[in-house]
Amino acid sequence: MSALPLSLQAYRAATAVLEPLAPLVLKRRARRGKEDPARLAERMGRPARDRPQGALAWLHGASVGESLSLLPLIEALRSRRPGLAILVTSGTLTSAELMAQRLPADAIHQFAPVDGPRAAARFLDHWRPDLAVFVESELWPNLLVAARARDIPTALVSARLSEASLVGWARVPAAARALLSGFRLVMGQDQAAAERLARLGARDDGRLNLKLAAAVPPVDPAALDQLRQAADGRAILVAASTHPGEEAVVLEAFSGLAGRPDRPMLVIVPRHPARGAGIAATAPMRRQGAGDSFGGADVYVADALGQLGTWFRLAHSAFVGGSLFPGVGGHNPIEAARLGAPIVVGPHVENWVDVYSALRAADAVAAVEDARSLGEAWARDLDDAGAANARADRARAVANRGADGLDAAADALIGLLP
Repeated sequence: MSALPLSLQAYRAATAVLEPLAPLVLKRRARRGKEDPARLAERMGRPARDRPQGALAWLHGASVGESLSLLPLIEALRSRRPGLAILVTSGTLTSAELMAQRLPADAIHQFAPVDGPRAAARFLDHWRPDLAVFVESELWPNLLVAARARDIPTALVSARLSEASLVGWARVPAAARALLSGFRLVMGQDQAAAERLARLGARDDGRLNLKLAAAVPPVDPAALDQLRQAADGRAILVAASTHPGEEAVVLEAFSGLAGRPDRPMLVIVPRHPARGAGIAATAPMRRQGAGDSFGGADVYVADALGQLGTWFRLAHSAFVGGSLFPGVGGHNPIEAARLGAPIVVGPHVENWVDVYSALRAADAVAAVEDARSLGEAWARDLDDAGAANARADRARAVANRGADGLDAAADALIGLLP
């Protein structure tokens, strides 16, 4: 590996000095509920599990969305190379819980190590991956430098780079080029991301948006039947992946529908389930996490992990959250689309511009801005279920095109393995 630019050398020196403080920071985060106290050693590159025999592919996704997007890629890799050992790392508690539910039984999840030189070295020396795949925009310099020093092929797939990130990396162009030019495979989410990455020195191997190829969330047939019976014919409106502030808007929108003779029900599914109790305390409603039965209330908070797919399947109309206020950038609408839920969304979907552009071009999504427009959109879907279902069918057709590029990516990644 060629000599590192001065900016990367400075980063490595600074992180080496600060790394001894990482355990204290992690313990503090654990006390605040942001780390798993029993697994802090993983964050320092000290796994408690042995490395499996044979070739091992390591895939990293930062949080929930990125981690879930890895599932179809893992399936595609395994179909081409049965027996390939899979290691998935992520950085959040919720992603770890979901990976425990959704990963293949013999795949391994670990918390990603902090990006210190010693933690990165311990992690790589223990797992000795034959391939390292990073998703979206996770560029950890020490991990990348250490991987390449060990001749581990690295890939960046479903890559995205915002204009703001481009400006930031452009301030250290040598570091950006050193990190990005070392990837053996780079597939941007869209043309804009590919062009931005290329300006910083990355190669361009085509397009892949893993979130468009995302596996359909699991639907529990028994729970589906039970909830449908409990609803007793009442329409179910779902507010999915909501963030602070959005629940108040959703409740206001729903209040205008409370007097309808068909008595619709509202189900709020917060993005972070731990917020469920706090949301339930703001208005009269029942809550899944408290063991309340479904069907006896007009408003219900669903704060159990792994059931979003079931709620999408039941939804007569589904608002996809993270989109009413600036700062979040929206959430993936593809899961709702594939499960047949008519989609309603707010104006702030910067993370999904291309996806929503395709949905809008197909007249497959209803746009709202506030409580009034959300209430009106829900009322239209309740009044004309045929039109709502037709919109959902158009969204499903758009979503089913999203698997393009997955096969090419899997073939290329298998080619990087020994």
